[in-house]
Amino acid sequence: MKYLNDFLSNDLSPKNYASNLHYLCKPTPFSWHAFFLVYHFMFRALFFLVVLLCTCFLSLAASSAIEPTSVTPQPNILMIYADDLGYETLQCYDGLDFTTPKLDAMAAEGVRFNRAYASPVCTPSRVSLLTGLYPFRHSHLGVLPVHKGTHQKVDFGKMPTFPQLLRANGYTTSVTGKWQLATLEVWPNHIRNAGFDSWCVWQIWRDGEKTSRHWNPTFNEDGQIREDIQKRFGPDVLVDYVIEQMAEAQAANQPFLIIHNELLPHDPIVETPEDRRLNRQPRLTHMVGYLDQLVGRLLDAVERLGIRDNTYVVFMGDNGTHEVDFDNPKFGQPGERKHTRHTRAGNVNGGKFELNDAGTHVPLIVWGPPSVPAGQVCDDLVDVVDLFPTYCELTNTAIPESLTVDGRSIVPQIHGQTGELRPWVHHAISGKGESLFDGSWRAFSQKDQLWDARQLPAESPAAADDERADSARARLEEAFQTLHQNTLTD
Repeated sequence: MKYLNDFLSNDLSPKNYASNLHYLCKPTPFSWHAFFLVYHFMFRALFFLVVLLCTCFLSLAASSAIEPTSVTPQPNILMIYADDLGYETLQCYDGLDFTTPKLDAMAAEGVRFNRAYASPVCTPSRVSLLTGLYPFRHSHLGVLPVHKGTHQKVDFGKMPTFPQLLRANGYTTSVTGKWQLATLEVWPNHIRNAGFDSWCVWQIWRDGEKTSRHWNPTFNEDGQIREDIQKRFGPDVLVDYVIEQMAEAQAANQPFLIIHNELLPHDPIVETPEDRRLNRQPRLTHMVGYLDQLVGRLLDAVERLGIRDNTYVVFMGDNGTHEVDFDNPKFGQPGERKHTRHTRAGNVNGGKFELNDAGTHVPLIVWGPPSVPAGQVCDDLVDVVDLFPTYCELTNTAIPESLTVDGRSIVPQIHGQTGELRPWVHHAISGKGESLFDGSWRAFSQKDQLWDARQLPAESPAAADDERADSARARLEEAFQTLHQNTLTD
């Protein structure tokens, strides 16, 4: 008992465990009391150790969940920017008229943004993408008439682009497809000045006339017209080019940015290679289906090259569907117009050129590295201008403090986390003014109109006696005023 009494009189705090244990291990006659005390002492020490390890593990897990990172500081970016593709054309957006298994699978393996928006026609939408500026700031509100050989151009010397910034940060940059931002016969270096090292684009105007983009396409590759593709389908040629660019960048061990301006499903409605193989009539549904196949080819190529874990693939439409291209098989039935499209939430009427949901609501899907959670659906409002800061943040590319950018990064949302919420999205088109949409109400700069959009896809003029409409009108009118005041002081 002497040893036990001496031990109990000692300091049993953790700092004296070693000395206490040494004391108990001194040669002494066997004692059951001492044995059980040592057993209790060792159990307590083991318990404290387990608690410490669990705490450290949980802290590391929480940290990694809050701050997801790319595999490398400079991941690849491939953006597929479809032409005239509204959200309702994809089955994963509850569309009922089109078949899009590859895009649906892409959404199931990535993040689908449920409320992404862009201006309702190509030029303002595409300039906003490249510059991160709302249309009223960059002033390109209508279609630049490149198809008529215009000498006008979008001046990217005055409005910097994110491709320029990424190129300066060590990225190899390339672009494909539609380039309705300058007439290349007049401005042959326009694409390079916009920030791209290489390109394979549709040269819309050549030798005094508009050219073709689908069969027998006129493509300008790095300043030269390709003469080897007369019998090929233009969108196939572009996908081949994108795959070659990815492979070359991988071989050179250089990060890449590729903006693939997909030509489909913009009219004219033409036969796809699949239509010719099946001997069927061309339809918008078939063009969207072929676009879906091409997206599948690109995703397969990313997998085959072994670069998925370090490549963000972004799919987006540039504006809503051109409704006249779709023939509604239910036309004539109650509530069915000639060009109505259908979703599980209701009928979609209108489209391209219109400042409504049908003209501005587009698909946006992000797929790629393991840090992108599979099957995630984000309901945050996203404006096309948000892609500028997003690509810069993903690639660790600094945005100069002197540069005005209207977008806000959605990198947290891409990784399944909570990001900065935007209060509204902005759209504009020549002749119809601007609109602000906050997810429930749509305000128009012309005619002081407010539309109730709480039951999309249906929307209608707001009721005159609705207090919530009055509050939304005041809030969005104030936002319009603040936007334009900032423009005057920039």
